[in-house]
Amino acid sequence: MQLPSIPVSILDRANAREGRTAADALNATVARAQRAEGLGYHRFWVAEHHGVPGIAGSAPTVLMAAVAARTARIRVGSGGVMLPNHQPLVVAEQAATLQALFPGRIDLGLGRSVGFTPAVRAALRQDGDAAHAFTEDLAELLAYLRGGADITARPEDCGATPPFVLATGKGVDTAAKAGLAVVVGGPAFSGRASALALGALERYRRNFRPSAYYSEPYVIISANVAVADSAEEAEELLLPEAWAMALSRTRGEFPPLAPADAIRDVKMSPRQQQLVAESLSASVAGTDAAVAERLGRLLAATGADELMVTTNTFDTDVLAAADRRLAGMFGLA
Repeated sequence: MQLPSIPVSILDRANAREGRTAADALNATVARAQRAEGLGYHRFWVAEHHGVPGIAGSAPTVLMAAVAARTARIRVGSGGVMLPNHQPLVVAEQAATLQALFPGRIDLGLGRSVGFTPAVRAALRQDGDAAHAFTEDLAELLAYLRGGADITARPEDCGATPPFVLATGKGVDTAAKAGLAVVVGGPAFSGRASALALGALERYRRNFRPSAYYSEPYVIISANVAVADSAEEAEELLLPEAWAMALSRTRGEFPPLAPADAIRDVKMSPRQQQLVAESLSASVAGTDAAVAERLGRLLAATGADELMVTTNTFDTDVLAAADRRLAGMFGLA
């Protein structure tokens, strides 16, 4: 299948890996960003997680600064800053500072998730209801970025930093009303709730109000994508993160990524086997032809303007090879 000529980007969670340090994880993220720039990827985003043993990326704006300083052209952003965890003014100041240092290269992806556990929420001085104020917090943040608030955030951004909403549920409505781009998960469009997901995108496009940031709706589809010589090799690439996710769902803790060979020797419970299988099936994986077919159908069904790849694995060399193959499939270089 012919793939559309659209931007392709990467979201990296700075996953920790067994036997390696947190510094190794963060440096691997920076190195991946440098490779992505050379391959022609459009954006490189990093995430925010707190108190997660398997993820070193807890401070996205700090990591964004490191990535932007070690690259020259690729757009650098957050996927995302979780707005309920922060004061809107502080987020605006951080984004504006990055924009001043790296003009024209900074994106601000924003999510509404709160800490995963009561202890994390307490440490962040938040509770489970904090996400309910996302729409109001977003409006306040945009006022600081555009210069329409009661105080002037410094350095002045003057609307230079484009915001994106990581949309789940009502997030698409918030993005449409504010005139912002949305980032939605690809797996939602291939499962039993695909009609609801497509309906949400249709609602977003129908209700979109043009803003100073976007004159038209802009949809980014995110997905785990693994390209390899065979379906088996692609599954091996995805297995470390799928297993870590299964452990988080059954033991309450997302661990550092383990080698695929070691995971194959683990005696999984029926529930863990099910979770791993679901994770693998929700990903877009296989040979070049198989991945092109599935991605082509996903992008056509959603009318996406951009694809954001969220894949990570234990072996950074294997991950680098997969990034190169996907770039070649889209003709990015």
